[in-house]
Amino acid sequence: MEQNSQPKWESKVSTTLTHASADQIWPLFKDFFNLHKWFPALPTSYGIHGTNGEVGCIRYCSGFKLRSEDSVDSVSWATERLIASDPIDRTIVYEIVDSNAGLKSYVSKVKIVSGGDDDGQGRGCQIEWSFSVEPVEGWVLEDMVKIYENGLQGIAKKMEDAIRSTEQAGQGE
Repeated sequence: MEQNSQPKWESKVSTTLTHASADQIWPLFKDFFNLHKWFPALPTSYGIHGTNGEVGCIRYCSGFKLRSEDSVDSVSWATERLIASDPIDRTIVYEIVDSNAGLKSYVSKVKIVSGGDDDGQGRGCQIEWSFSVEPVEGWVLEDMVKIYENGLQGIAKKMEDAIRSTEQAGQGE
């Protein structure tokens, strides 16, 4: 009962990519079922309902490192529903439907913003990842924010590295 009287935790982390445009990064996030390709700490992610990238689809994710309700040593998992997708604004919003990681009333938004490196080629963008969740027993908000910061840095690096490799291969060796 006490948890419900506390305000929700809300935070946003962001990172800037200098070698990838918003148009290059957006399709990677819109590929909702395949987050594991880009998130180093997430070995498993796949669709369990609906069409990938369409509002209402649900993905299953497991293997991320959050304390679970079952046991400190068990694998964390969650099912997540895409509740909004805006290709003009380059934004997705999703919620956790079920989880063993203690995340209740969780909603997250990822937005890809043009800008960053102004090299005249439309390069550079920023990824913003925000979340709202009921306070998680045994955690402090700062710990959760740090996990998101580290996760986003890993995602951004993998995405940018993949785009660079594709461009280099396209230039002929």
